[in-house]
Amino acid sequence: MTTNDSSKETKPVHHGRNIKRFREMFGLKQDGLAARLGPDWTQKKVSQLEASELVESQLLLQIAEALKVPVEAIENFTEEGATTYFNSFHDSSATSAHFNYQCTINPLDKYFEMVEKNEKLYEALLNVEREKIVLLERLLEKK
Repeated sequence: MTTNDSSKETKPVHHGRNIKRFREMFGLKQDGLAARLGPDWTQKKVSQLEASELVESQLLLQIAEALKVPVEAIENFTEEGATTYFNSFHDSSATSAHFNYQCTINPLDKYFEMVEKNEKLYEALLNVEREKIVLLERLLEKK
């Protein structure tokens, strides 16, 4: 008895859609990507590119460099793959296998320590300046 595995077949990756996804993830508009790609690119040309199912490898490399992502990310990104990847994360806070680190440093204590150090340094600086003034006054009296 054979089963129909057509539901497990993967759809071809749509390069243009993936370019759009990455562009949007980085907060770029189409004209922003066009500016990164060079002077012969326009917003309309980027729009047409994003409608293309397949993009030639040389152009894909140029786009990947402009978006600062690996070419493989654009070539292989699928909704199913991303969903599977993010669904593989688990909340580990309830498991005893992980060490639950709790910070024991109070930032306010550290801040007040720094303020006290600054006050001591300021007092020392004032004392040195007062000693200078006394020495200068003695020198002036002698003249």
